[in-house]
Amino acid sequence: MEIATPEAFARDPGLVYRFYNARSAQLKEVEPNDAHRALARLQDEHPRQVFLITQNVDDLHERGGSRQVCHMHGSLRDTLCQRCGDRATIKAPYDGSSRCSSCSSTGGLRPDIVWFGEIPYYMDEIGAQLSRCDLFIAIGTSGVVYPAAGFVQQAMLSGATTVEVNREVSEVTGLFHEQRQGLATVEVVKLIEELLA
Repeated sequence: MEIATPEAFARDPGLVYRFYNARSAQLKEVEPNDAHRALARLQDEHPRQVFLITQNVDDLHERGGSRQVCHMHGSLRDTLCQRCGDRATIKAPYDGSSRCSSCSSTGGLRPDIVWFGEIPYYMDEIGAQLSRCDLFIAIGTSGVVYPAAGFVQQAMLSGATTVEVNREVSEVTGLFHEQRQGLATVEVVKLIEELLA
């Protein structure tokens, strides 16, 4: 809560800038895994039928090859100008003195991350996709962070088959038609191979 609320940012913007600049820099140290690449393959083979939603704020799906990724909680790679609403990709560490590339004001940039108490991005689009999906797969969810934890119920109301891939039982496991327990790098790859067979 010290770095993930609008109130925390107002109270100590320097701390928040340091935290998110460090997290953004750490992206260079991680690589996409086999699960990211398998999802990209599924998307490549069915580009109009696979809609990828993530709560993660990293860019591993994109670097794994996915062309469409709905970042409902924002992106570590982007800033949001509180003055004009412009979103821009980070080119270097930034702080309260950094200038918005769109409106040229200073002091208005913040991480383009959905913090606690804020509404996730793209909820209308996500709702529309859930209302017409026929297969819903949740990967690595705790099942406690809403609204995402409720997506399985929305998909089921639309008649979708639901599959959970998780290392352990989640708070919403009982809502899924099928559960696959294990590492995403193993279970997601197997599931995608089955779907593509």
